[in-house]
Amino acid sequence: MSAARLGQDAIARKGWFAAHKWLLLRRACQAGILALFLAGPWFGVWIVKGNLSSSLTLDVLPLTDPYLLLQMLAAGFAPAATAVTGALIVAAFYLLLGGRVFCAWVCPVNIIADAAAWGRRRLGIKSSRPPDARARYWLLAGTFVAAAASGALAWEWVNPVSFAHRGLLFGMGAGLWFLAAVFFYDLLVAHHGWCGHLCPMGAFYSLLGKAALLRVAAPRRAACDDCMDCFAVCPEPRVIRPALKKAGQESPVILDTLCTTCGRCIDICGQSVFRFTHRFDQRSSS
Repeated sequence: MSAARLGQDAIARKGWFAAHKWLLLRRACQAGILALFLAGPWFGVWIVKGNLSSSLTLDVLPLTDPYLLLQMLAAGFAPAATAVTGALIVAAFYLLLGGRVFCAWVCPVNIIADAAAWGRRRLGIKSSRPPDARARYWLLAGTFVAAAASGALAWEWVNPVSFAHRGLLFGMGAGLWFLAAVFFYDLLVAHHGWCGHLCPMGAFYSLLGKAALLRVAAPRRAACDDCMDCFAVCPEPRVIRPALKKAGQESPVILDTLCTTCGRCIDICGQSVFRFTHRFDQRSSS
């Protein structure tokens, strides 16, 4: 699949904006979240204080990354009541919408990973040596072991997500090298290598959203012309086949927890095979 050919059928059938609708909405969401955090230190308008790990909105609503909270508990820290409340709020949100919604719609590293994937397509880089897909879960377990053994939030010392967000707020410093490493690893070594195979934060959120209601489905899978565009742009292409090709399931709903609910398969499909729905929607034209 050449980069020039990718998505052209969808653009011809739906128009450029419709063929990029969910991508544009994701970028607007990511930019909007960053703008809320930056408004305080940059312009003195304190809508949200803190960062993606822990924040306070309008001095009322606490939000805490539940993954961070679990690391704190593993390290032996006693979190404040507001931190626990904030973690419960965030966990409830992603339990409903899907944990990896965080990866596609919130995480700033997603932009870096998508840029590297675009670069691979433009440069025609075909070779890829991704690690085992289970590696992210081993790394997730390792972050808790490291926290317990060190009595500190060891993972946060090298977490690219934290580096990216803190760097935008306070300046990159050494964090720039970590983010550059993610970009070049994805570009030159493994297609979506970091987010799709290694990131323990993505692993955590995939487990959190196991029973989420919001899903992508392929109700018009009978119309699929096997162009493979959806597989080319999906950050987790292995999740598509069971729903699209009835490979092990009759349901047209993508149920794999690794789906990031990014909507790119919806955008890029000229046959309008995919759509957003809920996990109980079993309607199919096939």
